[in-house]
Amino acid sequence: MAREAHDERPRGTMTEKEYRMAERERPELDDTDRRILEELSADARQSVTALAAKVHISRAHAYERIRRLHEQGVVLRYTAVIDPARAGLEASAYVTVRLKQNTWPSLCVKLRKIPQVQHIALVGGTFDVMLLVRARGTAELRDVIFDRIQPMPEVVDTQTFLIFEDVDVRG
Repeated sequence: MAREAHDERPRGTMTEKEYRMAERERPELDDTDRRILEELSADARQSVTALAAKVHISRAHAYERIRRLHEQGVVLRYTAVIDPARAGLEASAYVTVRLKQNTWPSLCVKLRKIPQVQHIALVGGTFDVMLLVRARGTAELRDVIFDRIQPMPEVVDTQTFLIFEDVDVRG
C-alpha cells in the first residue's frame, strides 16, 4: 500500500483497490490493545508505567504493544486538545461543501494548506465534505470561507453553520 513519493493524493485518500487491500491488512486488536488505545486517547502524556498498571500488563509488554500499534498505523500521532476560545480562536464554524465530481483529492490537498481548517471529512449525504474552520474572529472566518474556500474550482457550493459553544465530550 506504499505510494510513490510524487503521488499528490492527500494522506487518508485511497483508491478502491487500496481500500480492499487495507481491509485485508487491518490489524487484529484484542481487548488489551483497545484498553491501551482508550488510555492513550484519554491521556497520551501518562507514562508507560502508569498506562501498563491501568491496563494490568507489564511495562515491557505495554511498550511492545504501543510500538506495534504505531507500526501498524493504528496510532498515528499524539496531540494536545486545545480550548479554541482561550487560544484566541473566537469564531468557529462547520462548513459543508458540495464538490465537482472526481475532485476530492485535489480539493483535500488545497484545504490542508489553510491553517484555519482544522478538520476535513469526506462524507455521504446532501453534501460531500464537512470542514471545521476556526479563526480569530468573524472577519477572518468570513475571509477564509468567501475568499479562500468558495473560489476553489472544485467547489460547487458551501453552507456555513456557526458554532456558538463547543463541548468536549472526552472529558
